[in-house]
Amino acid sequence: MVGLIISWLKPRWPFKLRSHPGSGAVICADAFINTVTLVYALLSAPDPRFSLRIRVCVQPWSMADGPDSDEPPSVRFPPLITVSDLPASTPAGRNLKEWLQEQFCDKPLEQDDMRLHNAAYVGDLDTVRNLLQEDGFRLRINEKSVWCCGCLPCTPLRIAATAGHAACVAYLIAQGAEVDLVDVKGQTALYVAVVNGHLDCVRILLEAGADPNGSRHHRSTPLYHAARVGRVDILQELIRFNADVDMDHQLGPRLILSARTLNTLVVCPLYISAAYHHLPCFRLLLQAGAQPDFNYTGPVCHEALARGLASCLLDAVLRHGCEVTFIHLLLDHGANPAFVSWDESELEAPNRRKVDPEALKVFLEAKRNPRRLAHLCRIRIRRTMGKKRLNCISSLPLPEPIKNFLLHQN
Repeated sequence: MVGLIISWLKPRWPFKLRSHPGSGAVICADAFINTVTLVYALLSAPDPRFSLRIRVCVQPWSMADGPDSDEPPSVRFPPLITVSDLPASTPAGRNLKEWLQEQFCDKPLEQDDMRLHNAAYVGDLDTVRNLLQEDGFRLRINEKSVWCCGCLPCTPLRIAATAGHAACVAYLIAQGAEVDLVDVKGQTALYVAVVNGHLDCVRILLEAGADPNGSRHHRSTPLYHAARVGRVDILQELIRFNADVDMDHQLGPRLILSARTLNTLVVCPLYISAAYHHLPCFRLLLQAGAQPDFNYTGPVCHEALARGLASCLLDAVLRHGCEVTFIHLLLDHGANPAFVSWDESELEAPNRRKVDPEALKVFLEAKRNPRRLAHLCRIRIRRTMGKKRLNCISSLPLPEPIKNFLLHQN
């Protein structure tokens, strides 16, 4: 296998990459660079008997030669990179899987028995059971390794969750697999199960105690991804196990809410569900306590709002041309229309032509008229309870109409 990575800036100087005539392989790549181009060749030889020698030459080339021209140009440059020039510690034919195994796995490739990982990948539960009867495999149930069809070092549980083999996931957990171990990308088994849409695996992992918010080492969360792709069924399971409906990027600074200033849009699950027009997900997140004003409880930066930046969810929903139901839901859950300075005359602005006229009409009406006292009371009660206790409303000793009202089910 020959992996060739070419980095370039703006198109300015065309060149060709050719292999050495005696190497047994031909590489010809047309690319364009501005000033300096860094070319890095990663050579892989899965068969140890096969040795690939490549000489990379940089040569000027004009468009007159044509893309398929085999004639060498009149001016030649000496070779810039040859495999023979590499230091002895960088062997030709280095296998990418071997390198990943060395860097991120618990054992070198030649010492690793990948049968458990391979069985988890294909969902062979009988083989998984038989292997885990051996002490050697039981002790290695949480080891990260590459497997037959992948290069990313993972645990057997992570592999089974990716492929959607619920029975293998359940059995591995029962045999002691740790549910929140991460791969080299910071992904948990729950996260990859959500990404691949495996609801059964999601349920099993959550019931086994998997963190519904994923790992702090990964910039996305399971709930954010489910909201983005519109998987309301997965979203319901994550919320049932107390996933944070307002969590944004995990590695971002977590400022105290009262110290944050409303000045621009924050990417969060509620916003991404609106951007993709996933109304059921949007409604579910609000019912679960997602803040309609992006968690901003501090001062408002009116200068930033005046610059026309998408500042809050009401503003973003209007800009994205969402239907009027999105506006109704935001207003019913306490969104502040004062954060958005829209009027009818701004519909022809270039960044506001997608707005739904009916949605804008409802927004402007809400901005002119104060909300009913019953509506304000519901908002206050829900905020006092806090989003982690909203699921207790249905069990309160209250009349059904009041409980339905507090749950926005009236």
